[in-house]
Amino acid sequence: MEKVGVYCRLSDEDRYKKNKNDDSESIANQKSMLLKYALDQDWEVVDIYSDDDYSGAGVERPDFNRLINDCENGRINIVLCKTQSRFSRDMEVIERYLHNKFIEWGVRFVSIVDNADTNNEANKKSRQINGLVNEWYLEDLSNNVKKSLKNKRDDGLFMGSFAPYGYMKDPNDKHKLIIDENVAPIVREIFEKYKNGLGYHRICASLNERKILCPSLYKKSIGSNFVCCNFDYDTTGIWTPDTIATMLRNETYMGNLVQGKRTNISYKNHKSKSVPKSEWSVTENAHEPIVDNETWYLVQRRLKNHHRPAKDGKVHILSSKVYCAECGRIFMRNQCNIKCAGGVMEKRAYLQCKGNKKYHTCDNNKSIRYDIIEQYVLDAINGLLKKCNQKLLKEEFNETLERQNRQDTLITNLNKEKANLEKKLNESKLYFKNLYMDKMKGIISEEDFSMLREEYTKDVESYQTRLEDIEKQLDETETRKENSKDIESILKKYKKIDKLTRIIVDEFIEKIYVGALDKDTKTREIKIEWNLDL
Repeated sequence: MEKVGVYCRLSDEDRYKKNKNDDSESIANQKSMLLKYALDQDWEVVDIYSDDDYSGAGVERPDFNRLINDCENGRINIVLCKTQSRFSRDMEVIERYLHNKFIEWGVRFVSIVDNADTNNEANKKSRQINGLVNEWYLEDLSNNVKKSLKNKRDDGLFMGSFAPYGYMKDPNDKHKLIIDENVAPIVREIFEKYKNGLGYHRICASLNERKILCPSLYKKSIGSNFVCCNFDYDTTGIWTPDTIATMLRNETYMGNLVQGKRTNISYKNHKSKSVPKSEWSVTENAHEPIVDNETWYLVQRRLKNHHRPAKDGKVHILSSKVYCAECGRIFMRNQCNIKCAGGVMEKRAYLQCKGNKKYHTCDNNKSIRYDIIEQYVLDAINGLLKKCNQKLLKEEFNETLERQNRQDTLITNLNKEKANLEKKLNESKLYFKNLYMDKMKGIISEEDFSMLREEYTKDVESYQTRLEDIEKQLDETETRKENSKDIESILKKYKKIDKLTRIIVDEFIEKIYVGALDKDTKTREIKIEWNLDL
C-alpha cells in the first residue's frame, strides 16, 4: 500500500483571488477532499501536514519542512495536495523537489484539481508552466499590495505600526498622528540642545541622569506591543547616541510624513533594502509639528557637518570650519597654559594645521590664536551685513531663484527619462515572460531562446545602468536644491552681530582658509568661503 502525506496550506494571499473557490476555501475543505481521494485510491494516509496562514513563496513553513524531512527519510512515498500551488508557488521550489529531490527519494507528487502527477512524464511541461504562472501570480500580488500601500502613503495616511516618539495615533483615525504632550517637550529639548552646540553623548547623559524613559521603554510603559529585537529592556533601557541621531533626522517632527524608505528585497526574500530617495512617499504638513521650521533647518545644517564635541560635551564655534590654505587639511584645536600679567596662568586655545602638526607634510607650521580668528570672522560677517544693501539683496535673490528654476527643470527632465526607462523595463519583462512561454510550448527552439535572452539581458542591463545614473543625478540635484539658501531672509534676519554662536557660523560660513605666516610682515591671509553664494 502507498504511504501518503497529505499537505494543506492556506494564506492571506488567497483572500485576494477574485473567486476563492478557484484555489482553496479552507484547510478543512482541503483535508476533506484529499482524504476522500486517498481512500478512493486505497492509499494509506501516514500523516496530515497543514500550514495555515503561510505564503506559498519560499520554504519557511513548519509543516512543509516536516513533510520534506519525512519524504527524505522514506516515511512517505506520495505527497498529495489539492493543487500544485498549495505545495508551492515558487518555481525554484517546484523544480528542486518535484523534478529533482522527489525523483531521487522515490517520492511521487499528486495534485487533484490541476492533475499534476510526477509519474506522468507527459505533463511535466504543464507542471512547469503552472509553476511559472503561480510564481507570476505571487509577484503580481506582491506588486499590487505594494502599490496599494504606496497609494495610501502618498495620500498622507500614516501606515506605520507604531507612532514615532512624541506622537500617538489619533484614537478616531489610526492613520493620523497627534502630538503626545507627555513626551513632546523632551523632543523639543533634544532639538534645542543640539542646535545650540551640545553633542549626542551630552544630550544622552542629561536625559539618563534625569531618568527620562527612552522611546522603547516609554512605549512599553503605555501598554504598547512594540518589541525591539535583541534588546534587554531591564538592563539597557537608556538613551543612546544612535537614538538621538535618528530623531534629529526624522521629518515627522516638523509635520511631514516620510514613508516607504525601505522595502523587502522581493516577495521571496523578506530582508529589507533601502529605497531610492526619489521613490519615498513624502507628505508635507500632514500633522501638527513639534519642532518649528527654523530649528529644524539649523539642526539639519549642523548634522551635515557633524562635529566631534570637546571633553565638556560642547562643540566649539568654529569646529570643522577652519582649513589650511596650503595643504587643504583641517586646523586642529588645542589648549595651552599661558602665563599672563602678574604670573597668573590662563588656558588659551590655538588652531594649527593638521598636515603639519600630525603628518609633518605641510609648511604652514605656525598656530593661530582661536580668539583672534573668531574676532576676524565676527568682523567679516558684520562687514558683509553692512555692505549688503537692499539692491544687492534683490540681485542675489533673483540669481538664487534662477538657479533653483534650472534645478527644477533638470529634476523634471530626469524624472521623465526615469519613467520612460521603467516603462521599457516592464515591457521587456513581459516580453521575456512570453518568450519563456513560447519556449516551454516548443514554439521556439532552445538555441533561439538563448540568443533572444542574451539580447534581452543586454537591454535590461543598459536600462538599469542608466537608471542608477539618473538616481545619482537626482540625489545630487536635490541635495544642491536643499542647500540653496534664501539670501534675502538670512541677511535681513541679522543687522549687527555682537557675539558669534554656532548657529550664526553655520548660516554664514562654509569654510575658512588660513594661509601661512609671512616671516617679514608677520601677517597671514585668511579667506572665508561664504555659505550664501556671494
